[in-house]
Amino acid sequence: MTNFEQIQKTISENDIVLYMKGTKDFPQCGFSAMVVKILKNIGVDFVDINVLATPEIRQGIKDFSDWPTIPQLYIKGEFVGGCDIVKEMSQSGELQQFLEEKKCLPSK
Repeated sequence: MTNFEQIQKTISENDIVLYMKGTKDFPQCGFSAMVVKILKNIGVDFVDINVLATPEIRQGIKDFSDWPTIPQLYIKGEFVGGCDIVKEMSQSGELQQFLEEKKCLPSK
C-alpha cells in the first residue's frame, strides 16, 4: 500500500482524523496541542496520527492535501485545515456546527 493509499484509507475509515506531531495524549508541538485541546473541549473522539513516527507519512500528508504544515484535521474525509483555521472555526462556532452537520458530535 502506498502512503497516499494509507492516508486515504485512514481518512475514509474514521470520522475525525488529526495528523499531528506527537499524540493526543502527548502532543509534541504547540500547534498540534492547540487542535487537540479544541477537539477535546468539544468532546469529540478522534484518531491521532503521529507524523513524527513515520517520515513518509509526514511528507505524504502534505502532498496528499497540498497543505504545507502539520497539524491537519480531516472530518468525514474532508480536509478542514491546520491550527489557525481550526482555531478560528472553533471561536466562531463554525467547527461545532460543521461537526454537528457531519453527525460527529457526541450524544448528549
